[in-house]
Amino acid sequence: MKTKVVVTGVTGQDGSHLVDYLLDNTDCHIVACFRRVSVQNYDNIQHRLDNPRFEKTYFDLTDNESIQNIVQKYQPDYFINVAAQSYVGASWDIPVATWHANATGVLHILEAIRKFSPQTRFYNAGTSEEFGDVLYSPQNEEHPLRPRSPYGAAKAAARHLVKVYRESYNLYAVQGWLFNHEGERRGEEFVTRKITKGVALLRRFIDKEKKPLALQLGNLDSKRDWGHAQDYVEGIWKMVNQKENNPNFDIPKDYIISTGETHTIREFLEKALTFAGIPFKLNTSKVGGSEQSNIEYFNPETGDALVCINPKYFRPAEVKLLLGDPTSIETDLNWERKVNFDDLVKRMVDRDMELVQTFDTST
Repeated sequence: MKTKVVVTGVTGQDGSHLVDYLLDNTDCHIVACFRRVSVQNYDNIQHRLDNPRFEKTYFDLTDNESIQNIVQKYQPDYFINVAAQSYVGASWDIPVATWHANATGVLHILEAIRKFSPQTRFYNAGTSEEFGDVLYSPQNEEHPLRPRSPYGAAKAAARHLVKVYRESYNLYAVQGWLFNHEGERRGEEFVTRKITKGVALLRRFIDKEKKPLALQLGNLDSKRDWGHAQDYVEGIWKMVNQKENNPNFDIPKDYIISTGETHTIREFLEKALTFAGIPFKLNTSKVGGSEQSNIEYFNPETGDALVCINPKYFRPAEVKLLLGDPTSIETDLNWERKVNFDDLVKRMVDRDMELVQTFDTST
């Protein structure tokens, strides 16, 4: 009988890459969980819909009944939860919904597994945002949890729940700390994708000899540890197979997945502009209150504004620096990243430049 893997959030970046990885590298049967929405977006998994090992089913993290039904019906070998309210910025606007999805939903999954399928190996998506106001760098698995957003707090709560159920009921339950991981499938509300799509649009306007629409951003000096989601989902699979991948396996452990490098949002932006072939210059003559005061970068050839700083994109409490130490997972589970920072940015820019070719610049 084929190994059954429940994967939630399959239309998102991580879920779709995980489906690709499992269908390409294992013979598992995938139970793909979708949240019911009015306008379904299958773009990220369109190429998998006809695969006989890919089975669709409805699921919602905020509906305990649907969670229990999935676990009871399939008795899965693995339950990999990468569904979430995944946008940190939105967690300030919808903190209760964020908590229900990212913390209470995980509790319901753990309870369902405990009651109906205790042999199931469970993975929950954690985040570097749990470390928040960091005490030291790089952050390792021993760093205390110091979240700075409702999102980070909910994920930290879920981590404690996973640990409690692992230790109290002897479940194979882990939660990885995945540092920022991006890619061509990243949602447009995330700053990296906002940058690459915005830069692609700047390039298109320039090519059409039109005045470009300046990209609106917030804090450019926050530092993040960025990798590619394709590499990170392989780490997830290794994490739920520690017993097979680590000769010194004792009990399931939570691991950090990161690159061990940090870059500012400004670096990401400047790389994106460079890969798009857009000349840019930092505005060093900003005068408070003037029309030019919010322009951060402009085109030195035309004088057009390229990037403006917009205060509305600053968060109430900012995480200034995240830098992970991937030594443990590299040593114990032989994980390694394959996509470096420059390649990550270039791949995202190239893809968005393809996607905006049909954008109407006449309006």
